[in-house]
Amino acid sequence: MVKDGVLVDFTGAVRILREMKAELEKKLEVELRLAAAAFPPGTGKAVEKVHFYAAQGAGFEVIRMVDEPTAANNVLQIKDGVIVDVGGGTTGIAVVKDGRVVYTADEPTGGTHFSLVLAGALKMSFEEAEEFKKDPRNSKDVLLIVKPVIQKVATIISRHLNGYNVDCVYLVGGTACLEGIERIISQELNIPVWKPKNPLFVTPLGIALSCLGGD
Repeated sequence: MVKDGVLVDFTGAVRILREMKAELEKKLEVELRLAAAAFPPGTGKAVEKVHFYAAQGAGFEVIRMVDEPTAANNVLQIKDGVIVDVGGGTTGIAVVKDGRVVYTADEPTGGTHFSLVLAGALKMSFEEAEEFKKDPRNSKDVLLIVKPVIQKVATIISRHLNGYNVDCVYLVGGTACLEGIERIISQELNIPVWKPKNPLFVTPLGIALSCLGGD
């Protein structure tokens, strides 16, 4: 459905969204009418429109479209710094100055690449590697094996920060849940890296909060 953070199977995505919407409405006993949707930063208007139409096709009235790092800052509320969203397929970067996002970028390295490296190193399927990665008991072994990929993420961040005076990085996204990832990135960048207790929910919550600005 999604490749490198971009929706590529429109029909399949709409079907899944409709199913999820119906399931939630049944559980909550309320119609879910309004929605906000997000898109990877720096991917252009075409990608934004595809994500908009997918949500619309599922039966939502889409009242806000927001790039993922801006959504994350709806929760973090930082004034100056860099938000790095390490998701399943991509790493999104946003430079924030005076509370406003002044630069965004997105590159295809994320949790999927971690799982591919694990699968190769441990001689297991991709699906098994995904489950192995998510188990907190395996975090030390995972960190050791995927350290080169984390260093690549840090290199991506460093390249996009060239020319910006940055003193702190805020790490969010599902892949950022890996214990110790922030230490490696901090060492590579030589600046402090902070992440919330559960970085997985920061961007989704920020997307939902963006609805509060709707009419």
